[in-house]
Amino acid sequence: MAGNIPQIKMGLVAVSRDCFPRELAERRRRAIVREYADDIFECEIIVENEKEAVEAVRIIKNAGCNALTVFLGNFGPETPETLIARMFDGPCMYVAAAEGDGDLRHGRGDAYCGLLNCSYNLGLRHLKAYIPKYPIGNAKELADKIREFIPVARALIGVRNLKIITFGPRPQDFFACNAPIKGLYDLGVEIQENSELDLYVAFQNHADDPRIPEVAADMAQELGSGNTYPQILNRLAQYELTLLDWAEENKGTREYVAFANKCWPAFPVQFGFEPCYVNSRLASRGIPVGCEVDIYGTLSEYIGACLSNDAVTLLDINNTVPESMFREHIAGRYNYRLEETFMGFHCGNTPACKLCNSSMQYMLIQNRNLENGRDPDFTRGTLEGNIVSGDITFYRLHADPSGTLKAYIAQGEVLPVNTASFGGIGIFAIREMDRFYRYVLIEKHFPHHGAVAFGHFGKLLYNVLDLLSVQDISYNRPRGVLYDHENPFDNE
Repeated sequence: MAGNIPQIKMGLVAVSRDCFPRELAERRRRAIVREYADDIFECEIIVENEKEAVEAVRIIKNAGCNALTVFLGNFGPETPETLIARMFDGPCMYVAAAEGDGDLRHGRGDAYCGLLNCSYNLGLRHLKAYIPKYPIGNAKELADKIREFIPVARALIGVRNLKIITFGPRPQDFFACNAPIKGLYDLGVEIQENSELDLYVAFQNHADDPRIPEVAADMAQELGSGNTYPQILNRLAQYELTLLDWAEENKGTREYVAFANKCWPAFPVQFGFEPCYVNSRLASRGIPVGCEVDIYGTLSEYIGACLSNDAVTLLDINNTVPESMFREHIAGRYNYRLEETFMGFHCGNTPACKLCNSSMQYMLIQNRNLENGRDPDFTRGTLEGNIVSGDITFYRLHADPSGTLKAYIAQGEVLPVNTASFGGIGIFAIREMDRFYRYVLIEKHFPHHGAVAFGHFGKLLYNVLDLLSVQDISYNRPRGVLYDHENPFDNE
């Protein structure tokens, strides 16, 4: 995942109110560094005043830190400690020391009290900082909170330094994937919109690229026995190089890039293949390629990639599980109701590392539409297989027609049950999915695309969305906890 996902170098700076012993903050800071036992930059300055805050931030930046933990070793000075967040201009976490390493007469730090004034001062200055659920602790506990802050910082830095490149416009009747891009600019994301013709010209210019054989060979190795259409690998390799070169040449002032590309109906006819397999390969490297010019879906994927430091995917919340399949393979084995299961599907964009027995296939739906169901030619290029079983987080960041950001998060799992279907597909199980589907996805007008991170990342994802100032974050509420418009008299 290296290259398109931020790498975090964490800094640690301790603050001290001048009427408290600065040695207390210094001793407690060093204890955190010992417990952390990993790469962290320890700023030697104990910040008591504004000039020391300026100097500390200068040293921390010069050390290459891009995220910072501000530690209240004692009560702490309100103004200098909050100005650190403004001057650092990167993700900052504020934590404070618990008592217990000295007597409560001359060794009491009162950081529990000081953090209240710190948070109040942050609010006065309109500064958004990460404060953990319980931000007080001993050295070991605070070292653990720093580790938990790392993926949050990765996602925040990634979003701030991201450019999403699109090739469109969206396919007809896919307005659900459309949303005002103002919300993206509010987040600090840069957008570059291009036409399919731009992409086609760039693709043609790569026709004789000397790197094609090497990339095609890498594809063949990845596909293994699933390399059912080896004759199209050179064209797919040509397309992969086209996208990677476009990203490098057009990232501009941004460090990270993702794509949101149109993939039908004209694409396969003109390019001679479906782009899904290439999209899957880029996603496995931390470069999501959103299907059907779904810009917010792409951003959602990228946030998940930063949090998980792993491959992600974008799927349709697609179809119900047949009752007969549920009775035969799920009921009595897994503790879910039929209505809590569904199939997540896309044509073939899920990375091979997240599929069971993946193979190169063709897009059945487009084959019906564009090739009249004949032997596939230009509809080849999808990556098919059942999605690997295990924990997942299903989520999306989106914008309503006015540009207001909203999101949902639901944790669940993919069941180890053969879907007996096509595409990249899996049987997903999410508690109270039927109510979540009705009172979040439908009620709040979310589109059919959802991002999938492989693991339970709801806690971290919620923190990231909150720090991005997303006001409306929905989740799958347990039974007995009603949604805003859920009928309290409907007990069926």
